[in-house]
Amino acid sequence: MIRATDLGLRRGTKVLLSNTQFVINPKERVGVVGRNGAGKSTLFALFQHLIDADQGVLDIPSSWRIASVEQEISDRDRPAREFVIDGDTHLRQLQADRAATSDEDGERIAQLETALIEADAWTAPSRAEQLLAGLGFRPEQWLLPVGQFSGGWQMRIALARALMAPSDLLLLDEPTNHLDLDAMLWLERWLQTYPGTVLTISHDTEFLDAVSTHILHFEQQQLFKYRGNYSGFLSQRAERLRQDQMAWEKQQREVAHLQSFIDRFKAKATKAKQAQSRVKALAKMQELAPVRLDSSVQFSLPTPEHMPDPLLRLIDTDLGYGSPEKKTILQHVKVDVRSGSRIGILGMNGAGKSTLIKTLAGEIKPLGGELVTSARLEIGYFAQHQLDMIDANLSPIQHLQRIAPEIREQELRNYLGRFAFSGEMATETTAGFSGGEKARLALALIVWYKPNLLLLDEPTNHLDVETREALAAALAEYEGSVLVVSHDRQLLRSTVDNFWIVADGQVSEFDGDLEDYRDWLLTRAAQLRSSKSVNSADSSTDTSVDRRTQRRLEAEARQKMALLRKPLEKQVQQLEKNMAQHKVRLEELDKLMSDPDFYGDQYKEQRPNLLTEHGELSKKLDLAEEQWLELQEEIETIELAHKV
Repeated sequence: MIRATDLGLRRGTKVLLSNTQFVINPKERVGVVGRNGAGKSTLFALFQHLIDADQGVLDIPSSWRIASVEQEISDRDRPAREFVIDGDTHLRQLQADRAATSDEDGERIAQLETALIEADAWTAPSRAEQLLAGLGFRPEQWLLPVGQFSGGWQMRIALARALMAPSDLLLLDEPTNHLDLDAMLWLERWLQTYPGTVLTISHDTEFLDAVSTHILHFEQQQLFKYRGNYSGFLSQRAERLRQDQMAWEKQQREVAHLQSFIDRFKAKATKAKQAQSRVKALAKMQELAPVRLDSSVQFSLPTPEHMPDPLLRLIDTDLGYGSPEKKTILQHVKVDVRSGSRIGILGMNGAGKSTLIKTLAGEIKPLGGELVTSARLEIGYFAQHQLDMIDANLSPIQHLQRIAPEIREQELRNYLGRFAFSGEMATETTAGFSGGEKARLALALIVWYKPNLLLLDEPTNHLDVETREALAAALAEYEGSVLVVSHDRQLLRSTVDNFWIVADGQVSEFDGDLEDYRDWLLTRAAQLRSSKSVNSADSSTDTSVDRRTQRRLEAEARQKMALLRKPLEKQVQQLEKNMAQHKVRLEELDKLMSDPDFYGDQYKEQRPNLLTEHGELSKKLDLAEEQWLELQEEIETIELAHKV
């Protein structure tokens, strides 16, 4: 297990953690949450032995293998699949040793071949391909150099490399920032079956709900651990704060009572002894701290001055890029953006969502057809590159003065206050701002002109949970129209009324919610697999082969099927083992709970924990059974696709 004892961390002069304790047990999946700047990434650096604790000890078993996502990719000429396999450094070392060993050294070769089999060397390419496919890469991209991909796709490759590495502890820092919804759903399923311990920093509450068994929360320079997912953490934390507040208020009443007695009777000889005893009691009392909550972020968006209808229309429009050579991404697009529209744009990465947003924002011109806009259209466009407009040497006030030099400073201060930039924060340079604070400032600058249409491309990247919630609340009250591309399901649920889907070079209205979209993705993936299987079968019938070649092809198909099935069958075996353990314990608890004595004084103290354990085991068993069924379906799909 991992144990922190009296742990203290600083960043410069800022205290991040002080005298904190926690324990993380093997196979727990822990979501690490807290405000931006609380110390989450610094804690991860400590886990990776990149820094030392300023106080206390963080004890990690020396035998544990630790995997994490590399932030800097050095070997950009390496093919993507080989770069992913490189994550298994033990395997690569074995392969290098085998290549360097003379064929005459039979004993050494036998040892290395055995070690390579144990390291699953022969399945490494297919395992790497499965990871790349799950994260959205097409087969024709698997062998392209890493440097040919954009920054976001390179981070996906780095994530696949971390998942490829055999590990006991997996550290993931904002793994969903560069993922679209289908890749995120795949990652959720992968983590749910990962056999080791996972620590995940994320501000995506639905992702944390799906993958976390525990939450580790930064609060007031301490770390508090909660059992359950993010939703469970919220309710447990609220109850803890309520209990802490009640305990503090009770102690304050006791302190006031003791102090009142001392003040009244300390000068009277007959009461002096009693007064002195209360002085000692007061001195011994360990004073509780009042409950203090981290300050929450709130901001509001200005009301548009005009709301024409429609705001804009695309009429049989082709969208794409005209240089260096013409490349059409979307064809014959016919959509209207009406006054008051609140639209979420869905689709896989690379399908054309950003192309659509950039065209509507006027950053790129249509390749054909018409883009008709209202004369009173005022667009506010937010994308990640907007953060580049933030000058580290300027304060929020100075940024605003650059676009509104004629406005009085007090009026600018009042405006910035609506975005939670008040007091000294409005006048200090942005050099020390977090990514979330920079994003909030960029949004403030964008909406200064009171736009009636907001185009938001992944606005929640780098935002902490509180700021995401504040953005969602602000968008809910915003009176203009909104088009948003986001992988944050909670933001989409709370801010949009309708969806567009971008797929196969088309844009169309999607009649459904996010659960329907998830089903659409799964159905589409199954259809693609089926189509590939049929095409493969058709091509094989067109080819005349002799019996020897046919046997070789059949053997290769069986081998490939076995390689694909092996990791899934391992997961099935582990699930069956877990399910058997859960059932045994549930039977014990059921027998105990059926005993009338269970509800008497004998089990008074144990009963709440036993009831909680029963409920959690029931949930775990249900989840394991669902995962077992999904794995069986995947195995059946593989068998059908490679049927000989």
